[in-house]
Amino acid sequence: MFVCDVAPRGFCYTPAMRELTVGVIGGTGLGQAFASQARDSIHHEVHTPFGQPSSSILETRIDGVRVLFLSRHGPGHVIPPSMIPYRANVFALRKLGCTHVIASGAVGSLRDEFSPRDLVVCDQVIDKTYRRVGTFFDRAAVHVEFADPFCPVLRQLLLDAARSKSPANAMGEIDTLKVNQSTVHDFGCYLTMEGPAFSTRAEALMHRMWGGDLIGMTAMPEAKLAREAELPYALLAMVTDYDCWKPRPAVKEGEPAPTADSLLAEIRHNLSAATSAAIDLLGSFMSRVGESPEVRDALLTTCPAHHALAGAVWSDQSRLDPVEIDRLSLLWKHRLDGTESL
Repeated sequence: MFVCDVAPRGFCYTPAMRELTVGVIGGTGLGQAFASQARDSIHHEVHTPFGQPSSSILETRIDGVRVLFLSRHGPGHVIPPSMIPYRANVFALRKLGCTHVIASGAVGSLRDEFSPRDLVVCDQVIDKTYRRVGTFFDRAAVHVEFADPFCPVLRQLLLDAARSKSPANAMGEIDTLKVNQSTVHDFGCYLTMEGPAFSTRAEALMHRMWGGDLIGMTAMPEAKLAREAELPYALLAMVTDYDCWKPRPAVKEGEPAPTADSLLAEIRHNLSAATSAAIDLLGSFMSRVGESPEVRDALLTTCPAHHALAGAVWSDQSRLDPVEIDRLSLLWKHRLDGTESL
């Protein structure tokens, strides 16, 4: 293992250099799992127009698939959700040649059917953050489509990977997607709150009325920035507990009341189980991608997000600041020049 500084300044991967590269954004558990599977790995220190990303980016290969892992909260989980450098993180992955992003994150459940330790391949998001910059384009009018925030191609491949790990019933059919002991859900609306405090009970009940299934603090603006960077993005949510809308079971006579420490230990235990299942699911996903040229071709040719900026730049190019055009050339030069491929 060695460290690579992504220099010289201004260097970026070109269309001719592109290969399918999966960026994985997650926590320490996933990072350690990828590092342990790696035969050779590189740690990239990446410079971006938006500062440094949360951490160095680990480059490795899993089943022949090039993988870039980024720890969202940084080493030691020291960066709170509101202070994560989302723009630098996504830009850095793009600069290293990332073509697709799979993000993971811990969430609370807003529904009985989403149980602690479950995995959810999310299909929708509600953004209730208010302290974070949600675009790369501060000095241009750029409007990407975002009706379906998560890539349908990536989502289907993740669900196919879960299906390949799921036990069949006596008739040879799969009733429920399961990886290890974790149920895998094929939909879920992730509500992103600002944090860092958790919801009030009134807020949790309101979130349920809005249609939220899960609540977390990190999916936005990460998913929106990935769309602006033309990176297909999927979110694998790991359920740690029920949000405060659900009353905790009454304490039985003679049993000790739960303490803050015992509740935190329970959450960590659930997260550990969900993370283990997520690692297995992602391993199956990487195997399918590595083994199948057809899957790799589908990922590189059929993901809608790869064309997200086509028609999205509404500004008169002649009025744009040339310095700004150059600063963000990695993201939009191919669109401003009229060339289609990344």
